[in-house]
Amino acid sequence: MAIIFITGANKGLGREAARRLTGLGHTVLVGARDPERGREAAAAVGARYVPVDVTDDASVAAAAVDVAAREGTVDVLINNAGIHGPVTGHDRLTGADALAVLDVNVAGVIRTTTAFLPLLRRSADPVIINVSSGMGSLDRTHDPARPESTVVAPLYTASKAALTMLTTQYAKAFPGIRVNAADPGYTATDLNGHSGPQTVTEGTDAIVALATELPGSGSGRFVDRTGEIAWS
Repeated sequence: MAIIFITGANKGLGREAARRLTGLGHTVLVGARDPERGREAAAAVGARYVPVDVTDDASVAAAAVDVAAREGTVDVLINNAGIHGPVTGHDRLTGADALAVLDVNVAGVIRTTTAFLPLLRRSADPVIINVSSGMGSLDRTHDPARPESTVVAPLYTASKAALTMLTTQYAKAFPGIRVNAADPGYTATDLNGHSGPQTVTEGTDAIVALATELPGSGSGRFVDRTGEIAWS
């Protein structure tokens, strides 16, 4: 059984992934910045709460120290924490708006990955899963048959495009670690006002599949609940 650390796991996709993975017998660490919500979520799914704010270097470092002291290693790191950013007023977007979204969705992944690399390298089969989105795909956002093409979300889509590229670069940089991206699909969560047609269970299918697949399954892939998809 694996030791799995999930950021942003107090609600939505992160919480459901934690629930499913503990149900499969894995040791799951619920990372969240809000102590009350984090502890409640961890207790509800049978996991351990670890405080972490992915926008804060000291918080991320402290989380890695906490896990090193308690579990000693991490087999699977799931970079799930993410925000949407402004949903209206696109003609009034500011640099500060952009930096806030990128700080969580991209820089937060970098901070957490860097801090947890020593723990991952202690694992016999280390895995990093970046929760991205088809909203970061040029192909899907330009295909009128796809729901991704109907949404205008400049900062969120740009951040997820950056995250998918970061995933492919990390896959090259860390040949001893499987680094892949998961596209949950259009899932009903707080991020979209619960407008998605998929349940959170369906939305975590790709995450759970990547977290539980056999060693040697491949790195540098983009996966949704139906299987591997193109990066374009």
